[in-house]
Amino acid sequence: MLFLVSWQLHEGRLHPVLAHFAQMSESLDKDMMGDEVTMVGRWHDLVSGSGVAIVESDSAEAVAAYALAWNSEMDISVQPVVDDAAARRLGSLLLEE
Repeated sequence: MLFLVSWQLHEGRLHPVLAHFAQMSESLDKDMMGDEVTMVGRWHDLVSGSGVAIVESDSAEAVAAYALAWNSEMDISVQPVVDDAAARRLGSLLLEE
């Protein structure tokens, strides 16, 4: 399953969190995600202290655990999403009604 993760840093936390993130190795970042979460892509709006990521996992619990690791520094939302192919399959069911 794909999940859209979006965040907004708490006020005054941009510089400390960005400095912490800059020092993290890719290996440490992956360790925080765990074996059940794969990062598809992540994009940052550094001016506003917000961003989005797409992660893939068969476990909503694993995605929630990763989000909770950062939750003390930012408000985070996690939403299941589908790609174009899945949206078309689901949309074709509407044609059958």
